[in-house]
Amino acid sequence: MLADQSKGRKVWLVGGALRDHLLEREAIDLDFTVDKDARKLARRIADAMQGKYFDLDLERETGRVILLQPGGKRRMIDFAMMRGSDIREDLLDRDFSINALAVSLEEPDELIDPSGGLQDLKDGLVRSCNPNAFQRDPVRVLRAVRIATELNFRIEQQTLSQVKQAIDGLKRISPERIRDEIMRMLALPRPGRAVRVLDHLGALAFVLPELEELKGISQPAPHAYDVWEHTLAVVDRLGVLLGVLADGPASDDSGDLVLAQASLVLGRFRDTLRKHLDVELSMGRCVRQLLFFAALYHDAGKPVIRLESPPDKASFHGHEVVSSKLVRERAGWLRLSRAESDRLALIVRHHMRPEWLEREPKITTRAMYRFFRQAGTAGVDAILLSLADFLGKYTATPPEDGWNRRVETARQLLAAFFERWNQGMEPVPLLRGSDLIAVLELKPGPQLGQLLEAIREAQVCGEITSYDEAINLARSLIEEIKD
Repeated sequence: MLADQSKGRKVWLVGGALRDHLLEREAIDLDFTVDKDARKLARRIADAMQGKYFDLDLERETGRVILLQPGGKRRMIDFAMMRGSDIREDLLDRDFSINALAVSLEEPDELIDPSGGLQDLKDGLVRSCNPNAFQRDPVRVLRAVRIATELNFRIEQQTLSQVKQAIDGLKRISPERIRDEIMRMLALPRPGRAVRVLDHLGALAFVLPELEELKGISQPAPHAYDVWEHTLAVVDRLGVLLGVLADGPASDDSGDLVLAQASLVLGRFRDTLRKHLDVELSMGRCVRQLLFFAALYHDAGKPVIRLESPPDKASFHGHEVVSSKLVRERAGWLRLSRAESDRLALIVRHHMRPEWLEREPKITTRAMYRFFRQAGTAGVDAILLSLADFLGKYTATPPEDGWNRRVETARQLLAAFFERWNQGMEPVPLLRGSDLIAVLELKPGPQLGQLLEAIREAQVCGEITSYDEAINLARSLIEEIKD
């Protein structure tokens, strides 16, 4: 189809898709370079394949085709005008040699490789195409870290020096471009390594500055780490947990007895969790990425409210509230969508709730209802984060009894949400606000909403089952307020 639509133009497959093909990795998104009318070709392809078209960069004549795949997944195909006088000059103007590869549609058996990218693929190297690559576009600092982490490559020494010299240039990069690279990092199965490399290079302070404040903030037992190292441990453990709980028991980590216990108890939710984490919230960004983002910020408020009482023991009461505010502010700066910002704030705000619930002799229906009523769908993410948060306290195997309680708490909460929410936890209302207004002569306002919520909660708990009982409950609650 592409060959038919592109007659009269020269078209090359370039960049990451070709790189991944050579590495025998699945390539979902494709990039093409065109010698003329790139956006016009992109529109034709979108129409022919019943996809959606978007202008990406008018100045550089770049357009994007988005195709909806089976299962709701998106596939993106970008078409960009060739830069320079020929394809070799275009490739040499790119970021890394392993991305500076091309194949012409007319001669698909001939690999165009002006900077030695094929050899760097064999050697496992990320190497810049030219000495000015990072100074010209400092966002490549983040891209180098992401690609090296994703492919398990090392950054070539001279390129590493160029990276370090260009880090200050991140200050002039738009938040949207930084957002895109950060979110791509968080799409990796184990993004903790990328975060560590960013920190080691000194780049983290330019993109997620609140995290710098976590360093050196000590925590009382049973915490084995300061807040920063704990945060990194939580991100690492979250990646491992999701590998076992959402991606499948074939994970390399499934032999770990701690993880095996979680898999045994929570394995029945595996397919549901996978679908939950893969839900797209905005522009190809999904819940899984936001969960890792929330893990990075779940303790961001601790330095703000640290108290010493006694001096050798820190208290962080209420840190989840401050952390929620900080993550929302950072999400705003990164131009994340309202849905993403709200989701992040809810995950962080409620990540302590499972721990608090497990301290009770029994997790009641009312407690579970209130948790999900306040946290919504983000409650599932908060549960997963709570599991990783528990593991991130310890350097070695965590205490068995404590871990078993946390896993059992997660089981009860996930069962309530996935298996009971639509069958009793979210019942058909027994009455409406208009009924309360008519029968009890109430006026619209906050009290009306509070009464409706109290009635719904009592209905969930099986305490009332009829219209008359709901009216009587509302009447008694009003009398209590008067008294």
